[in-house]
Amino acid sequence: MTRKAVPIEEIAANRCFGGWHRRYRHYSATLRCEMVFAVYLPPQAADARVPALYWLSGLTCSDENFMQKAGALRVAAELGIAIVAPDTSPRGAQVPGDPDGAWDFGHGAGFYVNATQQPWAEHYRMHDYVVFELPELIEASLPVNTRRGLSGHSMGGHGALVCALRNPGRYRSLSAFAPISHALASPWGEKAFSRYLGADRSAWKAWDACELIAAGVGERLPLLVDQGLADGFLAEQLQPETLRQACAAAGHPLTLRLQAGYDHSYFFIASFIDDHLRHHAAALLP
Repeated sequence: MTRKAVPIEEIAANRCFGGWHRRYRHYSATLRCEMVFAVYLPPQAADARVPALYWLSGLTCSDENFMQKAGALRVAAELGIAIVAPDTSPRGAQVPGDPDGAWDFGHGAGFYVNATQQPWAEHYRMHDYVVFELPELIEASLPVNTRRGLSGHSMGGHGALVCALRNPGRYRSLSAFAPISHALASPWGEKAFSRYLGADRSAWKAWDACELIAAGVGERLPLLVDQGLADGFLAEQLQPETLRQACAAAGHPLTLRLQAGYDHSYFFIASFIDDHLRHHAAALLP
């Protein structure tokens, strides 16, 4: 049976490396607001449906940061892989943000969880949006097939790990840049989880990568992680050694590369994105 495409509105299109970078707007039933996402369709998409790498961005970002700064499109065109970049949270006048106007919660900081607490529960369901609604929309509307990879940076790295671990069979490949590896022990994660999920810390474990790995949740997709050693958030927020310990104890395949001199910026991501694209291509391409 052919799936009926949900209406999407193209709001921008740019020719790039023989393919097309396109931005779309649509109404999300999951988030109950309009959302914008970007897709890079490589040249191969003109003749066949192609696999897709879904990229989850970090705090304060939107779809535009990765597409414009990561330098990923040349190799994506070479390999024949689409890249999908959703926004990092629901947005709009009807969507509550941080009551104090802080940058690390609310708009731009959805943390890829399904909120259970008010006033966040109505809109902040980024997990279900990223894992279910958005791929279904894209696969019904664009020349993209169901072979999916998942990656992300910082808060988005946390999101990539958690979404893949919680949903075995949905993804064929996984990687991350400087992920928030142990969110329930990170100040960023504690702030977000206490508001989105409530005061019961035991409920937070279902949204923490290290806790999910320790519990043996999900399939053991080989995990590639790059982390800059000059990253100002390294010790307090990101905790890659905790991720290494969790993977070692659980037997989860992990390649953790600690990169001397690199920080948390898109200069760091651009330096190693080609390796990540080829890591995903090994699993996504026939």
